[in-house]
Amino acid sequence: MSNTFWTFDWAAWKLAAGAVVLALTVWLSVWNVRRGRVVGRSSRGMIFLETLRVVVVALLVFTLAKPERVRQIHQTEKPLVAVLCDSSGSMATLDVVAEAGGLAKAQSRESWLKEQKEKKFWKPLEAKCRVTVTEFAAPPPGAEDPGTDLNAAMEEAMKRAGAGLRAVLLVSDGDWNRGSSPVTAATRLRLRGAPVYPVVAGSDQYLPDIELQTVMAPAYGLMDEHISIPFTVQSRMPREVRTTAVLEGPDGSVVAKKDIVLPAQGQVQSAVVLVPKAEGQFRFKLKIPVEPGETLADNNAREFSMSLRREKLKVLLIESVPRWEYRYLRNALARDPGIDVSCLLLHPGMEPGDGPHYIKNFPATRDELSKFDVVFIGDVGLGAGGITEEQAKQLRGLVEQQGSGLIFLPGRLGKQAELAQTELDALLPVVLDPKRPQGIGQRMESQLLLTTVGRGHLLTILAANAEENEAVWKGLPGFYWYAGVLKSKPGAEVLARHGEARNEFGSVPLLVTREAGNGKVLFMGTDAAWRWRRGVEDVYHYRFWGQVVRWMAHQRHLAYGDGIRFFYTPENPAAGDRISLHATAFSQSGAPLENASVTVELMDAKKRTETVELTPDAGGWGTFAGAFTPRTGGKYEVRVRCRETGKQLFSSLAVAVPLTEKTGRPARADVLRELADITGGRCGTYQELDKVVEEIKALPEPKPEEERFRLWCHPLWGALVVLLLGVYWAGRKLLGKL
Repeated sequence: MSNTFWTFDWAAWKLAAGAVVLALTVWLSVWNVRRGRVVGRSSRGMIFLETLRVVVVALLVFTLAKPERVRQIHQTEKPLVAVLCDSSGSMATLDVVAEAGGLAKAQSRESWLKEQKEKKFWKPLEAKCRVTVTEFAAPPPGAEDPGTDLNAAMEEAMKRAGAGLRAVLLVSDGDWNRGSSPVTAATRLRLRGAPVYPVVAGSDQYLPDIELQTVMAPAYGLMDEHISIPFTVQSRMPREVRTTAVLEGPDGSVVAKKDIVLPAQGQVQSAVVLVPKAEGQFRFKLKIPVEPGETLADNNAREFSMSLRREKLKVLLIESVPRWEYRYLRNALARDPGIDVSCLLLHPGMEPGDGPHYIKNFPATRDELSKFDVVFIGDVGLGAGGITEEQAKQLRGLVEQQGSGLIFLPGRLGKQAELAQTELDALLPVVLDPKRPQGIGQRMESQLLLTTVGRGHLLTILAANAEENEAVWKGLPGFYWYAGVLKSKPGAEVLARHGEARNEFGSVPLLVTREAGNGKVLFMGTDAAWRWRRGVEDVYHYRFWGQVVRWMAHQRHLAYGDGIRFFYTPENPAAGDRISLHATAFSQSGAPLENASVTVELMDAKKRTETVELTPDAGGWGTFAGAFTPRTGGKYEVRVRCRETGKQLFSSLAVAVPLTEKTGRPARADVLRELADITGGRCGTYQELDKVVEEIKALPEPKPEEERFRLWCHPLWGALVVLLLGVYWAGRKLLGKL
């Protein structure tokens, strides 16, 4: 239904000014006609022109009043209220409580909203309005997390409603993470006069809770290895919490524990240590006990899978003279069932050492050297009774290219200072003191003191928990000699330092690690680890060096088969991360192939396959490298193939899924309040849902829509006035010539 009428802006000053101008124009026109002396046609022409002048001035005065034709359209149907219900993944957060500060049990946002929809909370609006209820951001079955686009949801509501949209009732937690800012749609709604009334589903503050956020378990572990499983715990409790992280095996039995202290509203990163008891692929669960007063109990545990297997690690031990450190280390490695040790005792001026586990010469070829997972190099220098510069270069290539580990064990002869003049200097994690190549001897016993990094490092774990471990290290027999070290190099991690000695760079670092290419390096700056046997025999000495060997060899044994070795970094990737792929192909004789075609095929859970062609690494060590960026998370089936040998290796790669929709976070009430402020609505909490509905119901009837035809600024109206002025001007010229 509609009606049409004209409107004018007849302000008093406009009316007075227009009347004066029009009256003067009429007087002037009459005066001009009377004054004219020409009769007949010319007199008629003068009358026409003066009349035209009056008409033009009258039109201009009329335009000054801004004439507009208004057509009012009255809605015959009820106005529309669009109800938008958030169905995104973050709505699974359990933080809807019966009353503020309520105890333990909480309800999820989605279950609360489901109950409200079953009650038809919008029903009071149906008496005065049409109501449409729409869910948005719901993930399709089996599809990946789509995220939440608040802007698109409101834009779609405007599109469907057309001109009859009266208001938008938005029930959401405000956690938008896709698309444009919802402010864009809110601005358009304001221009249409449709306010947004958001209802915050959930609490805008963290509820008392303890969350086990991440568990970074390695892909595999070796028998007799102490496997470190790092984890992160976030506390939202208002008090300090002392608790225990419990690792359960496949049968539910407790296989490891770690005591932790969670500060109020703080985060703790720690690790639990697993000692494998059986081989196979197992599923473990790490959990934190539920604390009294904790609201959410379903985020205290995480499950993961890990392969446990038995492998022989090949170790090369190079030493110049049979000092005590060497003798006990050789025995420890030889007695370890998971280690195959080869010893090269150079004996300057004498024949090399001989007997079980001994070799006569440094590996003659790269092929022979590449078989070793870890190399210990003791008080060994260059030249006679030592190694050559070429052999030092090969050791560097073994670490950087093949991913092996290298351990520096300097001694009182000071021979190892000569290695700093070779390519091995690039691997040393410390800067040696050139003035003290033979180190520093002491009359008094000194202790190794763990650093902050060292207290939680896998290599320094000698007891079940942090307190016991600290006590063990403090009780270990000390040393009377240490290497001349100035400082650690950039990128190195200092695990332990001298208990008393300092220099211009600070405390003297003595136990230092560093990554080098694909491998790892360790520097042990004392020669007294063998003394740790005092009173306890092999308990700590064997455990320490066993952990060192397995930690350094871990990377090389991610996947190994007949003729191919394969590993990747990072070991725990997430979707979107760049994963570096490395492979070594071996000939029938066991030598690494330098010229070969090696490919890696990766197939995701949806059977989509991507092939990566690996290229040879520089250096001629038979290693091939490439990169892969997973588009999705989940388990990838991996097949590594060498065309020349026909060998192939099957493995798997677990890729974490970075969730767009995250639970456990507070509702973003600030976002929803901004939408209400922009559009003129009101934001309420989930307890105020009924009040918000009543406010929408109380909105006044919408004003009729108006269509305005603005004559005063229409181009055709302006063209008419200009045309008449042109006729008047032309007539004056023509009349003047007659």
